[in-house]
Amino acid sequence: MIKNPFGNIGNIMKQAQAMQEQLAKIQEQAASKTVDGTAGGGMVTVSVSGAMQVVALKIDPEVLKSGDAEMLQDLIVAAVGEASRKVDEALQEQLGGLTGGMKIPGLGI
Repeated sequence: MIKNPFGNIGNIMKQAQAMQEQLAKIQEQAASKTVDGTAGGGMVTVSVSGAMQVVALKIDPEVLKSGDAEMLQDLIVAAVGEASRKVDEALQEQLGGLTGGMKIPGLGI
């Protein structure tokens, strides 16, 4: 009798379904949380949800006094970048337990 090299396909399907359910829960929880990214020593603060949506932007009025629009744009981009990295890190941390530390192409984890 030839042994199935893939194991019990039923068990594999159950494990895949359980992982999918856990992933859905993690995504739902992440979407309800926000993280902040700052730039310019706190002159610009951006809040981003776990679903990668910008939900708030705070600009220190002192930044506006300079009249330097390019600097303000750079600060906003930097703050959004920092907040996005924080969301990615939080998701990687949560998903690390789900995937056992395995890298999944296309998901950044």
